[in-house]
Amino acid sequence: MRYFHVDAFTDRPFRGNPAGVVPLEAWPDDAALLAMAGEHKHAETAFVKLLPDGSEADAHLRWFTPAMEVELCGHATLATAHTLRHHLGWTRDRIVFDSLSGLLPVGFFDGRIVLDFPARSPEAIADTVPYQRALGCSVDEVHAASTHLLCVVNDAATVRSLSPDMEALRGFEQYGIIVTAPGDEGYDVVSRFFAPRAGVPEDPVTGSAHCSIAPYWCGRLKTSELECYQASPRGGALRCTMDGDRVHIAGRAVTYLEGTILAPT
Repeated sequence: MRYFHVDAFTDRPFRGNPAGVVPLEAWPDDAALLAMAGEHKHAETAFVKLLPDGSEADAHLRWFTPAMEVELCGHATLATAHTLRHHLGWTRDRIVFDSLSGLLPVGFFDGRIVLDFPARSPEAIADTVPYQRALGCSVDEVHAASTHLLCVVNDAATVRSLSPDMEALRGFEQYGIIVTAPGDEGYDVVSRFFAPRAGVPEDPVTGSAHCSIAPYWCGRLKTSELECYQASPRGGALRCTMDGDRVHIAGRAVTYLEGTILAPT
């Protein structure tokens, strides 16, 4: 099987979020997919299989962390679209993926890849104390959004300096913990994302987190478009636009490595 290592939400190597992309002609069993994702050690490895012409979608897409399959992943979707476009001969300006989160259209515009993802409007949680203890900082608001928590803090400096208690984060019902604040350095919003229960202590740049970040901050800032920065050590930029109950998440990607998986599956 061919294998691609792509850095997503960046235009240069060694930044953004690395993803593995494995194009398939047939699906191995789930144990093999999880074993390959564990071997690659990326936050997610994407497995993609093109569908016959006339299908509702163009390709079937699944994402695995080293510990589990996830229902939605932004950076590995962007990496997959980049791989199909730049390495596997996809020439149309739009591709539709069939996934655990339904149909996900992806477009190619002016050098950017634009993901069309479902918005996950967050719902407020009254008691912030457990989250303040786990994060080690004051938390203004906490919201639940599907498999994620959205924790709002006062300023970008707090987000950038976080060193949370990973064992405490494992104890929450939602496996993904977003920490966000008003932006700095020319960005509207800054964030970080932690998912130790999914085998990802800190994710460098998380597209799916912005399915919750965008509706929250667009509502609070009275806008439909945000320039966002995820302030992990690698860092990455995303442009988010609300469109009804969808979030358009735009970014760039660059290929680091192309190879061949030789191990039997």
